[in-house]
Amino acid sequence: MPFALPDIGEDEINEVVHSLRSGWLTTGIKARQFEKEFAEFIGPDVEAVAVNSATAGLHLALEAVGISQGDEVITTPYTFTATAEVIRYFGAHPVFVDIDPNTYNLDPDKLELAITPKTKAIIPVHFGGYSCEMDKIMEIARAYNLRIIEDAAHALPTHYKGKLVGSLDTDAAVFSFYATKTITTGEGGMIVTKDRNIAARCRTMRLHGINRDVFDRYTSSRPAWYYEVVAPGYKYNLTDIAASIGIHQLRKCMSFYEKRKDIARIYNEEFKNLPLILPPQPDDPDSTHSWHLYVVGMDQASTSMSRNDFVQKLFDMGIGCSVHFIPLHLHPYWSSMYNYKPEDFPVALSVYERSVSLPIYTKMSDSDIARVVDAVKAAFR
Repeated sequence: MPFALPDIGEDEINEVVHSLRSGWLTTGIKARQFEKEFAEFIGPDVEAVAVNSATAGLHLALEAVGISQGDEVITTPYTFTATAEVIRYFGAHPVFVDIDPNTYNLDPDKLELAITPKTKAIIPVHFGGYSCEMDKIMEIARAYNLRIIEDAAHALPTHYKGKLVGSLDTDAAVFSFYATKTITTGEGGMIVTKDRNIAARCRTMRLHGINRDVFDRYTSSRPAWYYEVVAPGYKYNLTDIAASIGIHQLRKCMSFYEKRKDIARIYNEEFKNLPLILPPQPDDPDSTHSWHLYVVGMDQASTSMSRNDFVQKLFDMGIGCSVHFIPLHLHPYWSSMYNYKPEDFPVALSVYERSVSLPIYTKMSDSDIARVVDAVKAAFR
């Protein structure tokens, strides 16, 4: 049984076929439709810019707010390497702040201690689909005149105090449509911002710094051949083929969410008496978890079983699972670049050493869910 599977239906397939038959395969009318519908989904006064990955989106957003060589950007070590690697693209430096043991998100109480005169921005990561404590983070950012780019790769659709992530008063939020995410385009991402200047800069820089994309040139009254390069940009555009999938995935987003929420509810009930630490969940009634990940921890006070032994037992029973994440400061590049030791971020290290991500995806049948539950219980027997 796999750890994750995309949920692709006939609507997506037919839309892709329509794109293939149309003769327009690259960024065009369907990418624009996807952007428009995504912005409407997130809320009023936002613009959406489609890109070929969330990594590209984070890179473009940081470029748009002016990150440059020697700057510092605060983020968490408990994330995928893309969050930090995009900072290095500028010759800037990620500054890690340890996580809150109750949420697995960047600890806002430790944030201010990491700010220096070189700090220019913060990238909070909404781990697993549970929002960071954004009020505190935004308050600190305002006090020090820092930009905020949310890594919302896991956070569709996540609410923070009644507002969808992506609609908060930050500079931008970046979503992922990778194959395992809550909606997918295979590979892809979306930048969402309320700042028109950021949106315009991201649109230009996602396609070589050209001020008119191909679709605009071929549908405008101006000469189709004429364009201007206004900056040294990148090749980060989303194709119409990928957008064709995204259009229908987005329309299923809330039904997908309900299915994931149901699976999480069953897991919570079935696992509550096992020696496991269940995933963090928001206690605010107006906040929600997207359940991109269902992460359990070994309760080391109640079991002598290690995380690795638990994973092996599940694998032996045919249950795919994963570990999110190996903290960045444990990886060779980051540890050697900044002379990190494992104990430098003790909470991230402790959470990592005990954590396992169990299957949670919308194509799971009732028997699939029961199979995971039975395997987890059998592992402890």
